[in-house]
Parts: sequence; C-alpha cells; structure tokens
Amino acid sequence: MLNPTFSRRLLLLLAIEALDRPSVPTLMAHLGWPRRTVQDVIKSVAGMGVVVHFVEDGVRHNDGYYRVDDWGSINRQWARQQQAALEQALL
Repeated sequence: MLNPTFSRRLLLLLAIEALDRPSVPTLMAHLGWPRRTVQDVIKSVAGMGVVVHFVEDGVRHNDGYYRVDDWGSINRQWARQQQAALEQALL
C-alpha cells in the first residue's frame, strides 16, 4: 500500500503535466480536491526536491498556470505506471 501523502503529491505532479495550463481551479476540477489541498500540495513538493514553477500569463499576478521543471529524485515514468495504485491509496 502506498502512502496517501506521497500518492497525493505524485498525482498532483502527473496532473500538472497532463493538463493544458493547469491553474489551481483547473487542478481542483480535475482532481476533485479542495483549493487549500491543491495549494498545500503544490507547496509541499519542493521538500521532495521537485521544482514546480508558476508561469504568469495574464494581466493580474495570479493569472497563469503551473509547470513541473524538475522531478528531482522522483522517477516520472514509475509515477505514470503507478497512477492507478496512487489513486487507490487515496480511497
């Protein structure tokens, strides 16, 4: 059984890579998580050596989307292959 906290972080990273212009509202809709959870998980991945960058793309400073610049020590391919198990860990 995978750790739910770890699983949530990897699922967020996978969603950021899979979605076109993944903003917080887009991630909320895709993942079905509350705003605060999405925001907290985005902040927490830095502690894993992962680099997530906010790309400003609009008039206001909070218009934009997220991009994974570096997966750090996380094997992206393994995460993709384990997506179903990661989702199961959150049930």
